[in-house]
Amino acid sequence: MKRATVVATLAMLLTGCTVGKKYQRPAVEIPDVHRGAPVTSVAPTAASLADTKWFEVFKDEKLQELVRMSLDSNFDARVAVARIDLARGQLGITRADQFPSVNAGAELATVRSSRSGQLEIPEPEQVKRTFGTVALGLLTFELDIWGRLRRATEAQRAQLLSEEENQRTIYVTLVAAVAQAYFELRELDLELEISQRTLTSREESLRITRLQEGAGVATMLDVRQAEELVYTASARIPELKRLIGLQENFVATLVGVNPRDIPRGAALVDQQMPPEVPAGLTSDLIERRPDIRSAEQQLVSANALVGVAKAAYFPRISLTGFFGFQSDQLSSLFSGPTRVWSFAPQLSQPIFQAGRLKSNVRVAKAQREIALIEYERSIQNGFREVSDALISYQYIREQRAEQEKLVNALRDRVRLATLRYEGGIDNYLAVLDAERELFDQDLRLAQLRLGELTTVVQLYKALGGGWQQ
Repeated sequence: MKRATVVATLAMLLTGCTVGKKYQRPAVEIPDVHRGAPVTSVAPTAASLADTKWFEVFKDEKLQELVRMSLDSNFDARVAVARIDLARGQLGITRADQFPSVNAGAELATVRSSRSGQLEIPEPEQVKRTFGTVALGLLTFELDIWGRLRRATEAQRAQLLSEEENQRTIYVTLVAAVAQAYFELRELDLELEISQRTLTSREESLRITRLQEGAGVATMLDVRQAEELVYTASARIPELKRLIGLQENFVATLVGVNPRDIPRGAALVDQQMPPEVPAGLTSDLIERRPDIRSAEQQLVSANALVGVAKAAYFPRISLTGFFGFQSDQLSSLFSGPTRVWSFAPQLSQPIFQAGRLKSNVRVAKAQREIALIEYERSIQNGFREVSDALISYQYIREQRAEQEKLVNALRDRVRLATLRYEGGIDNYLAVLDAERELFDQDLRLAQLRLGELTTVVQLYKALGGGWQQ
């Protein structure tokens, strides 16, 4: 019975209680549906675009190669891996304080008495003595009665989890950034293709107009107007080539390589996107987005540090001990009579700290409040980003469809204006206006195609981007 009581008492001392409130996820306001989501007659489903892996959303093989390179070589991604290793090491250091520290050591000292010392020793009695000490166990251990060390470990473990979520956030951001940059590059390629195609067509029209002017059918004004169309298209080409070179350098930087040519895959108009982009349940967003999970782990860490600060009010009990051998003769160093040991419990209780402990608690509580605000803000920003992407996707998609109708109408207008000019019914100014308008709106259509792809990228990123646990 006594042995059981001793064991129970020792267990209570070793485990003790834990100062500070246990973490509970705070209640936050969650909307019923994502604003901007398509209105349907049925309730929203749990299916989400974010449940699809990134290589299933972005099917261009060259784009997939670039994304994989970025995940391996991008500097931010590499730093994220190093930060996780750093946090894991810091957790190990903090957690080690919960366990006893045991060391071993040895000491050997040789002392010879001096004839000229304070007490003169006759020559025959002068001796040289050797003392040896071997410590097999030097024990240092703090009883974590109030949970100070456990709270510190809890805080550091949350920091590690936060860094892991930060790594996922960087991965989501990288996938979206590389896809966005690649689509922008392909859009510039499309603009260059439109400009070159238009230039070829206009050069042919200029050639015919010059022949007609030589035959007296057209005027020099018609020639100058045809030249205007040619130079408008040709002046656009060098600018597009400059922008393409800069964009290639940007993509190369994202994937972690020196500036170089970027391989191309499918054209912008041939990029395959999911036919549907469901947002999923609003309540799932908190679990999907790694930045929200990272902010919550910061809150967990701050809550645990409040317990660490409060535990400083209570006594600290430390145990130190020693076991080993000590002798003035090496031959008998490990014999029975040379054994030595010591055991020294220590208690430290703060009495007067001039308000330091109270201020530490106040600081810890303020940091917890800041972490709570950051957590709530990350959730609100998440819902806003999803809503922004859904609204943009809906209306840019409609705008692109209408722009296609406009371009088709302008192409027919150019055809009809050319026929009227060639038939002598109208002057070349009508052709000039139609050609100029078609060129501008064709470029505008390319930009809207990019915008439609961009909104899918933004929505995929806002929803968590396929890196949910």
